[in-house]
Amino acid sequence: MNINEIMTLLPHRYPFLLVDRVTDITPNKNILAYKNISFNEEVFNGHFPGAPIFPGVMTIEALAQASGILGFVSSGTSADDGKLYLFAGVDKVRFKRPVVPGDNLVLASEIEAVKRNIWRFKTSATVEGEIACEATLLCAYRDRENFE
Repeated sequence: MNINEIMTLLPHRYPFLLVDRVTDITPNKNILAYKNISFNEEVFNGHFPGAPIFPGVMTIEALAQASGILGFVSSGTSADDGKLYLFAGVDKVRFKRPVVPGDNLVLASEIEAVKRNIWRFKTSATVEGEIACEATLLCAYRDRENFE
């Protein structure tokens, strides 16, 4: 799935679209995607000058966006259908290594459970096979009109 296909599903746009490509997806099961980390990312202007590190919260957001793509594909909907996946919780977060410019951040997400429009995803982000971050994400599948 290329960036144009991703943008048909997610509501995010520059500078907050954090998934560059989906390399594998099995609806109702899992997704594999990636984000290329470039020194040109605006976040590096302040995090940290002279020692650029991609913020952990941005890695979590990238994992959430990959999970959102999986959720949209699994449900046969998109943000254009008036739906959103919103954070409901972030559990068991662990950061194992810094993510820096030049890294290819591989995003993996697996559906663990879906109950009453709450989706639980087991996620991980890796760089060159080494775990950078692991987290369990809870997302609420909601109608967008409730937030406009």
